[in-house]
Amino acid sequence: MLAITYLLYFGQLGVLVPYLGVFLDGRGFSSQQIGELFALITITRILGPNLWASMADKSGKGLAILRLGCLLTVSTFCLVFWLDGFWGLTLAFALMMMFWTAVLPQLEVLTLNCVASDPSRYSRIRLWGSVGFIILTIITGKAIDISSSDAPIYVSFAVLFCLFIATLFIYEGPGKVISQTANGSIWRKACTTPFILFMFSAIFLQVSFATYYGFFALYTRDLGYSGQTTGILLALAVAAEIVIFLLAGKLIKVFGLKWILFISIGLTAMRWYVLGVAAEYLWILILSQIIHAFSFGMHHAASIKFIHDYFGQAYQSRGQALYISIAFGLGGAIGNYVSGYLWQQGAGSYQAFLFSALTALLAALVLLGIPAKKMSY
Repeated sequence: MLAITYLLYFGQLGVLVPYLGVFLDGRGFSSQQIGELFALITITRILGPNLWASMADKSGKGLAILRLGCLLTVSTFCLVFWLDGFWGLTLAFALMMMFWTAVLPQLEVLTLNCVASDPSRYSRIRLWGSVGFIILTIITGKAIDISSSDAPIYVSFAVLFCLFIATLFIYEGPGKVISQTANGSIWRKACTTPFILFMFSAIFLQVSFATYYGFFALYTRDLGYSGQTTGILLALAVAAEIVIFLLAGKLIKVFGLKWILFISIGLTAMRWYVLGVAAEYLWILILSQIIHAFSFGMHHAASIKFIHDYFGQAYQSRGQALYISIAFGLGGAIGNYVSGYLWQQGAGSYQAFLFSALTALLAALVLLGIPAKKMSY
């Protein structure tokens, strides 16, 4: 059931992340408005994860928090069907995102605790999230071709409802609530140089992703690719992700966390640059999507392992939440605002992807400041 939950969670990301820009464009939003809306709703990822994770760690009821988050997410998402205009849709998506942030940290903790005796099982369970992303991305791309740019919100509602139902069938093993003072303050761990540099690197990487997440589907449409082709390209990226998840544990053991992260980020910088200069060639698009295996898949697996090992059992929920809220929340908000400003209805696509490439390069350089032995626990 954990695998099904991952499938639906990341399947939902496969609907909204690439196609929300298409939906908003269909509602008449400019690229700057799209970037601003993305930035505003992404800000909710800064406070939300830490609030929910603190509740989970103190109460020991991570599964209950997970279920509540899914219920409130699908409930508030329904506002999209009644609200319109910039501020109406911003409110609807911001509320949905606030509750959505309760889901992933708890799901990651439940899974990691479940596979504690065999950590390699994490990658095998997590890859079902990639499968969900592939399936829903292709379905939604085809639905846009057949129907309209409103298709993503109808698919999203169905997926979110199924996600909530799936969480009702998850059960966690017996355990005890960990005292908050078990291993000292979380901030004593969070304010060390290795963790701070890791977080700056993660922030810069998420800033770089904003152009891709916000405008890739619009970019390919402007280049003459169909919605179905875009869906297949997005699915290809996640298919490559699945392969890397199967290999992640072994590669991390061979190269170490630091160099796996560095290589992944370096390839990401190259990916954004080639997207900006040569996306009219299909083979370039295919190559750039295959690199997603490292841009997200390998980087995510290595980052989650680092956070889980670094903070230990007492603060694992808040450790995951710090990473998600600051890196994805702050980094995503900054990146969305800047990329929306640069995009200019497609006229500034090169500048936007160049900005992403330079930011990813900066993320890789920051990582060099961490001694490799400080990332092994």
